[in-house]
Amino acid sequence: MFTTKELDAATTLVHGQMEPTPQYSWPLVNRAVGAEVWVKHENHGPTGAFKVRGGITFIDWLKREHPDCPGICTATRGNHGQSQARAATAAGLRAKIYVPHGNSVEKNAAMRAFGAELIEFGADFDTAREEAMRVAAAEGLFPVPPFHRELVRGVATYAWEFFHRAPALDTVYVPIGCGSGICGVIAARDALGLKTKVVGVVSENAQTTKLSVAAGRLVPTDSARTFADGIAVRVPVQDAYDIYARGAERIVTVSEDEIAAAIRLYFTATHNLAEGAGAAPLAALMQERAQLQDKRAGVILCGGNIDTDWFLTVMQGGVPQP
Repeated sequence: MFTTKELDAATTLVHGQMEPTPQYSWPLVNRAVGAEVWVKHENHGPTGAFKVRGGITFIDWLKREHPDCPGICTATRGNHGQSQARAATAAGLRAKIYVPHGNSVEKNAAMRAFGAELIEFGADFDTAREEAMRVAAAEGLFPVPPFHRELVRGVATYAWEFFHRAPALDTVYVPIGCGSGICGVIAARDALGLKTKVVGVVSENAQTTKLSVAAGRLVPTDSARTFADGIAVRVPVQDAYDIYARGAERIVTVSEDEIAAAIRLYFTATHNLAEGAGAAPLAALMQERAQLQDKRAGVILCGGNIDTDWFLTVMQGGVPQP
């Protein structure tokens, strides 16, 4: 998908606006899993999530390819919206962002703080996305899809860092929403010629990716009600599917209880906050830990932007209800 030159250039561009995020092997996580685990801390970025990288590369591309564009319009559950608002407003562009009703209060506040014009519409991400694309066309704004080559090129820089700085990894677990994260990992792995297995992770309540790969075609679902809002997607993206259907080793489903348990483990073992999507890879690793004895695994903590009320519920042993 990308050459090493393209990924090096993206990494240089991204590092002009943010420091590389760290990767650590935490002893208490290793003890809980029974294997050597390396955590890529995308929760340490300037928006608290990996999406910031795609915003940097996408808006840079947009300013070069569409210099007269007045602004962007997109949909999000929060992290993509922060990324786009941050990069667009810094470039002097409007950033019109659609979210579903009932979206994360704290992610909404963060998007507004980054300069977003925030609009609530529809019951879920996919409905908000349809409206955002309609409004973009009507108002002459650039429609930012959930999956685009320039988004993925930026997102791939976290995997580029990870593969260069962590020891050789047998398997990496990556959450899947619309697919930019896992496709970025696959792209970086393939560009480097590595044999690392890439395992996608979804909630059992939002299985469109797993169902699609199993069926060999896109399979939308009727709902995606998971408190892991970053992976609460019910309509898969064809371009992403074409990459992860070939490049992922397998797709694993995790329960809401398992995601909550992983959030608790991250906090007690590392004192890092993980949102639901960010904890899903560790939940999958815990589920498959018997397969990973004497191996070295990586997990992507893709974001830490969990609402306070939900975090308190999790730490009290509960599971938030979206």
